[in-house]
Amino acid sequence: MTSSLAYPWLVADVGGTNARFGLVTGPGGQPEAVAVLNVSQHPGLADAVAAYLADHAGGVRPGAACLAIAGPVKDDRYRLTNAGWAGSVGELGIPHVELLNDFEALAFSLPHLAGDDLAPLGGPPPSAGMTKAVLGPGTGLGVGGLVPVGAGWVPLPGEGGHSSAPAVTDLEMEIVRALRADGLPYVDAEHLVSGTGLPRLHRGLSLVRGVTPRAVAASEIVASADPLCVETVEVFLALLGGFAGNVALTLGARGGVYLGGGVLPRIAERARRSDFRARFEQTAPALSDYITAIATSLIVAGQPALTGAAAWLAQRSSNVELV
Repeated sequence: MTSSLAYPWLVADVGGTNARFGLVTGPGGQPEAVAVLNVSQHPGLADAVAAYLADHAGGVRPGAACLAIAGPVKDDRYRLTNAGWAGSVGELGIPHVELLNDFEALAFSLPHLAGDDLAPLGGPPPSAGMTKAVLGPGTGLGVGGLVPVGAGWVPLPGEGGHSSAPAVTDLEMEIVRALRADGLPYVDAEHLVSGTGLPRLHRGLSLVRGVTPRAVAASEIVASADPLCVETVEVFLALLGGFAGNVALTLGARGGVYLGGGVLPRIAERARRSDFRARFEQTAPALSDYITAIATSLIVAGQPALTGAAAWLAQRSSNVELV
């Protein structure tokens, strides 16, 4: 068991582009003194931590830390998938350090999100005390879960974004076939349902519609009134709904499916008007009552992974028995 951890706690959400840091100064506290550092401006994690503590936290020395890393973690070692940072947290000089995958931290935030932290995307209000799922189309497509165990929670990391593309309609299957013929032998969910997937989906739809493909950024696709861009977003949201339904069924996420990532907040209203929820419910015709009773919610809280990292340390510090 983990003994009580000395305050303040350093919490972090470290991605390939930005590293977000905050401090928790006492029991039940939320992250404060939050600052965002550009990863490319620091040679490594230890340098970024030192810069944050010196420039934004008054030079305090944390008694414990929980770092959410956008990449694989094992024991005390980490590696950022989309940046050059890698190593051991032992180099930080902090007495107690916990490492989580970024979607583990996001999953752990879920019981602590309510009210304005969430925007409903269909279904009843989320159920408390039951297994939850979280997924997020950002640069890639992250997936995680959260399971109630004893008096606490256990996060489930995963790589569900690399499962097969959830193509169901004739148009979606034509897009997959067109992309395979275009040189992508295996089309997984992340290839279509992510920030990097939007341009690929636009290309596939162009090929199907007989339009000469052009290079177009995800930001242009979601902002443009061009009919092909509009249709790309519609197909994207329908695929996302089907994928979310598959995740809900796989994890038994009767406590709700929560959506994060950087793409959806920019198209939240379009998501509510789209086929997202219909496709979510259509994933299990034989289990209609089961799937329609599962809430789908968009996470709109500012720094949910920091909240999750703080909640993880609080559970570890309280010696909660997970039995």
